[in-house]
Amino acid sequence: MSKTTEDRILYALKSRGALMATDIATVLGITPQGAQQQLAKLATANLVRPEDRKKGRGRPNRFWHLTEQSHARFPDRHSDLTVGLLQSTKEVFGEKGLEKLISFREIETLKAYKKELSSCQTLPERIQALTDIRAVEGYMAEWSKQADGAYLFIENHCPICAAATICQGLCRSELATFKKVLGPGVTIKRTEHILEGARRCAYIITEK
Repeated sequence: MSKTTEDRILYALKSRGALMATDIATVLGITPQGAQQQLAKLATANLVRPEDRKKGRGRPNRFWHLTEQSHARFPDRHSDLTVGLLQSTKEVFGEKGLEKLISFREIETLKAYKKELSSCQTLPERIQALTDIRAVEGYMAEWSKQADGAYLFIENHCPICAAATICQGLCRSELATFKKVLGPGVTIKRTEHILEGARRCAYIITEK
């Protein structure tokens, strides 16, 4: 199996959640049989796992998930080093020192994001620019407009998850940054959170 096909399957499962072989076949543009063969190889390598879901009568539908091993293949932004530095900061400077570090990071991030969004005139333009920034940073970000007029902003991966687990102030700081760069007439609410067991972080964005 070529690495390109492997990566495309893993990316599809990471960004879309559990999928059936037929879904993967559609995404990759291959036959369902071809998708089954690729998934079998990935399962042997412990990169995907099946889940059978019963729906009414007949055979259950088989969905495929990523395993912990495959999650580890995505960028982690040097998690071990980051975690070590945060732990050391807390030990040496205490909680106040850690909060000071997070505040400094938030200020610097906000400056960088505002610069990137400076030419954006509308909310969709700002969301797209934010999505582009976060995608480059490894968050596998995407967005869409909902039927009710709200916007759904999604991060399918968290490259700082290990650090955020021991320092949840990072997540709080990122949400605050999003609110500031999207503008005063906008509300943003996190509806799914990786640290709470969700497969992704999701936000609903609305104009007041």
